[in-house]
Amino acid sequence: MVSCGGWSSDAYWAARVCRELTRAGQEATLVCRRGTEGRVMSRARDEGVQRIETLSFRSGLHPSADIRDVTTLRAWLPVADIVHVHRGKEHWLAAIANRFTPRRRPLVRTRHIVQPIRPHALNRWLYGQATDLVVTVSEAIRRQCVAAGLALPDHVVALPGGADGERFRPGRDGAALRQELELAAGVPLVGLLSGFRVMKGHAIVVEAAQRLTGSGRAFHLLFVGQGPFEAATRESVVRAGLGDRVSFLGFVDDPARVVGALDIALYPPLESDGMSRVLFEYLAAGRAVIASRVGVAAEVLTDGE
Repeated sequence: MVSCGGWSSDAYWAARVCRELTRAGQEATLVCRRGTEGRVMSRARDEGVQRIETLSFRSGLHPSADIRDVTTLRAWLPVADIVHVHRGKEHWLAAIANRFTPRRRPLVRTRHIVQPIRPHALNRWLYGQATDLVVTVSEAIRRQCVAAGLALPDHVVALPGGADGERFRPGRDGAALRQELELAAGVPLVGLLSGFRVMKGHAIVVEAAQRLTGSGRAFHLLFVGQGPFEAATRESVVRAGLGDRVSFLGFVDDPARVVGALDIALYPPLESDGMSRVLFEYLAAGRAVIASRVGVAAEVLTDGE
């Protein structure tokens, strides 16, 4: 179950788990927030999810909608073997539904973000009694969960992110994209695939590009993604005089094609963003990576190797 209103790392994770379970011969159903057909469900189907159900998953506390969701979950639970949740909303709904079901089902929570869990009484019940296993996407998040004292250490496991090795692989030919960008031979293509959010580090990349230009280095910079800070990033590129050295591709349907064309891949967040899937995709594609020492990057990368 995933309650996000748009395509995000936890939605991707949930969709991929469903796909791989189905490929392994299991029955898996992805439960999404009602009204997210275009933003989440269609993307999940593109990832190979075959069975999708919906619940209200209203943000915050909405007693009538929440009661309806709990009632529906109670009706579904008898035919489920495991319930896997990814955010607080569905975690609470599943835990409450499980509490009032004759035969409770194992409840698994995956935590994708570096955000301390407040150790109040309700969370002590949620994590310590109602949840059977907590999965974290980095060792740092695992240590954080254990330090909160809400779950036994052997009930919290770290499972780092990964990449689709069928799509992201070394040796993909990037000549077509370089031709589309009209890049001269020998000009390194440097890229960042990320949503335009303040913590993603786009401003640092623009500053670094300006310094490289001043030193006479040849390069072309590629930004791939969308988000609220795209306009500000475009303005900073113009102010820095980098207009002819930077391209914005927006959302792309085939990120593996872009990653395969890069000479250098950037991962410059200012703080941990949890699973950091794109970092694993860079590595799977055999790209040279420049990364901030934050979050999972510090766990999976060794400087100079």
